[in-house]
Amino acid sequence: MKKEIFTQKVLDCEQTLYRISLSMLKNEKDCEDAVQETILTGFRKLDTLKSEEFFTTWLVRILINQCKKQLRHRSRFEPPANEQEGIIDQAYCSAEIKFALESLPEKIRIVMVMFYVEQFSIKEIKATLSIPAGTVKSRLSKGRKLLKIELDV
Repeated sequence: MKKEIFTQKVLDCEQTLYRISLSMLKNEKDCEDAVQETILTGFRKLDTLKSEEFFTTWLVRILINQCKKQLRHRSRFEPPANEQEGIIDQAYCSAEIKFALESLPEKIRIVMVMFYVEQFSIKEIKATLSIPAGTVKSRLSKGRKLLKIELDV
C-alpha cells in the first residue's frame, strides 16, 4: 500500500478511531495519544495487513490494543483521573443517551459504540475484537437491556 492510500484510509476512519478510543479511555488527551500511536504502529506494520478491504478493522484492532496498554499503564502509575469528559460525541446522541452509554461496562460499551455509533457489522466487530459472533450479539442484547433500565424506557 502506498503512503497516499494509507493516509487517505486513515483520514477516512479517523473519527471512528477517536470515538472508539474515547469510549475506552474516557480522557481526550489519552485518546489523542492512542490514536496517534495507532497510526504510527499501523504505518510501521503495514506489511502485516493481509487485505486492504480489512484496513479499518485491522487499525481498530491495533487501537484497542493500544488503549488496553494505556489503561494498564494508567492503573499502575497514575491515580484515578477526573473523568468528567464524555465518551460519545454530542453530535451522535442526546445527553441522556450519552450518559447512559458511559455507565455501561467497558466490554459492552465498546460493542455498542462500534455497532450503533460506528455502524460496524457483527462480523466486523467479531473480527476486530477477536470474539465469537454470539458474544457480540449477547453484549448488544445486554447493552440494550442495561440502556433500557438506565433510561427508564
